[in-house]
Amino acid sequence: MGGILANKRWPYSGEFMRILEKVDKLIEKGQAVLASHRPNPPGVIGFPTCDSGIFATWKTQSLSLLERQFSSTSAYYLEFQDKVKQPYTGSISTGIGVLTAVKEEIESGDVSTVTDTKNPIQVIENLCDRFHLVARQLRERHDERDTIDIQDEYDVQDLFHALLHVDFEDIRPEDWVPSNAGKSTRVDFLLKPEGIVVEIKKTRKGLGAKEIGSQLIEDIHRYSSHPDCDALVCFVYDPDGRVANPRGLEADLNKDSDELVVKTFIRP
Repeated sequence: MGGILANKRWPYSGEFMRILEKVDKLIEKGQAVLASHRPNPPGVIGFPTCDSGIFATWKTQSLSLLERQFSSTSAYYLEFQDKVKQPYTGSISTGIGVLTAVKEEIESGDVSTVTDTKNPIQVIENLCDRFHLVARQLRERHDERDTIDIQDEYDVQDLFHALLHVDFEDIRPEDWVPSNAGKSTRVDFLLKPEGIVVEIKKTRKGLGAKEIGSQLIEDIHRYSSHPDCDALVCFVYDPDGRVANPRGLEADLNKDSDELVVKTFIRP
């Protein structure tokens, strides 16, 4: 991956990158507004003006993005609203400066003021935390109608896939990581825009903490070479409590490096 992701891998690969692209486009539009500058006729005194139509469009779109991402009380929004009022070249240059400052903040990773951008791993963690409640609730259907009853790993995958659709648009099931010594491993779900792979497992007789740990260590090694994987999220559904020390196993597997971010969630 190039650009900002060359040194900043996940989480800047997903929603933050889309915001950055929108800011870049608005900066380009601002430059286009400046390029529409028309010199004043001879003898006319006043500020040089630009095309009022494209100026109004650019101003509206810029304020909308700043309000959506930072709120209408943020310094960025208020500065743009106060200083960019007329299609004058100086006013437009100030607006471009505000957008450039926003871009630099995103590129630096200082995006704590962004209000509606969800951290994708936190979203997935929330799904893992609530999965058991959802699975139990599905058993309680009106008039004992047919439902999904979690019996094996495929049931977990099907239900988790459905839940992912609440927050993610591009979900690619059953992708495959590159072959390693002639052996391939299925990726349960690839969230390509976010650069995240979700690996799902369910404990059972013969698949407890030791076996789960060994499988995930092998998977982590393989996924580190996946071209679209910046982060690997491992969800282990353990309804019967076969993993005696889930927090300890999570700590052993989790890591945060330039090569690969790994987050493991063993629930319930």
